[in-house]
Amino acid sequence: MAELADVTGVFAPSSGAFLADPYPAYAELRARGRVHYYGPSDQYLIPHHADVAALLRDRRLGRTYLHRFGHEEFGRTAPPAAHEPFHVLNDHGMLDLEAPAHTRIRRLVAKAFTPRTVERLRPYVEDLADGLVRGLVADGGGDLLARVAEPLPVAVIAELLGIPEGDRGPLRPWSADICGMYELNPGEAAAARAVRASLEFSAYLRELIAERRARPGDDLLTDLIAAHEEGDRLSEQELVSTCVLLLNAGHEATVNATVNGWYALFRHPGQLAALRAEPERLLPTAVEELLRHDTPLQLFERWVLDDIEVGGTVIPRGSEVALLFGSANRDAAAFRDPDALDLARPRDANPHISFSAGIHYCIGAPLARVELAASLRALLRRAPGLRLAAEPRRTPNFVIRGLQELLVEV
Repeated sequence: MAELADVTGVFAPSSGAFLADPYPAYAELRARGRVHYYGPSDQYLIPHHADVAALLRDRRLGRTYLHRFGHEEFGRTAPPAAHEPFHVLNDHGMLDLEAPAHTRIRRLVAKAFTPRTVERLRPYVEDLADGLVRGLVADGGGDLLARVAEPLPVAVIAELLGIPEGDRGPLRPWSADICGMYELNPGEAAAARAVRASLEFSAYLRELIAERRARPGDDLLTDLIAAHEEGDRLSEQELVSTCVLLLNAGHEATVNATVNGWYALFRHPGQLAALRAEPERLLPTAVEELLRHDTPLQLFERWVLDDIEVGGTVIPRGSEVALLFGSANRDAAAFRDPDALDLARPRDANPHISFSAGIHYCIGAPLARVELAASLRALLRRAPGLRLAAEPRRTPNFVIRGLQELLVEV
């Protein structure tokens, strides 16, 4: 096997310039080859669409290895004991489980996210989006992130699960602190925040679960409790971890897709004008194109459970691969004119992987699409002159790509 070239000068996820626009670096990675070793995070980077799509479906890779190997057997070190609350919470959610545990939990949750179920939620989502936008318009503008992009999906997933409205304030901060551990090489400060959020989030949910056992409601949490008690198919920890995962994943991507999408529209005034002129015709393809063009989840990790070969490079068992979603979604081999924002790009010509693929394909994708379309439609209708009020600041994160705020004027 040929020695892999050093790409630390190209792939620089801690660099401000890279975070502002990683796409030229991705193009260079794709031009240099199909796989690259990145020493700072001890990962193999996979930048091409075909390889990322294939590896997401390859059962020789997994989100965890603990269903087959111990830490030492796999050549890895167990996480520090101080981080245990985060890992207990994270490792019992279906995103970080493999079959059969993943299959069992996903089957229980899937009924809440079928297209038919999501269609029943559509009027609620659209009314909520319209109300949020009316408030923004009444004030002449403000922070689109805080006023529309964030409260909409948080409220929807909290409503679905049955989180009381008065309890929803801490959900986003808890989620942000937990998701900080998904960045490359998170430091001790990030770990401490994630541990604290994990403890507080778990304690809150255990109290809510006890309350729902005593007084069942018409919500997903009650349904999951019933499944747990009838067939013992969910452990108490799996129940807590599943709720946290649904609350986190149920809004993080949608929040960032919304602000990334509007920022892209403001920088492509011709495309925004076309969308304003024909919103109903373009909305379905616009949602997909905005998800592709500036992907909210830039990277997804997998453990190599059995040796694999990519482009002549053998990646041995015990390694970790970093599947670069942001790069895959700009690959000219999969997309015509990939760096252009084309809101009319046909869906059959837009095989983006922003919702992942394989057994870990985003279970909430149908709901996310409804939410994105609802907020876009409401803003196009009620704020036809919406414009950028100040250049936004990017969050200092790479894996979860978003903005700290998006100030707009009506």
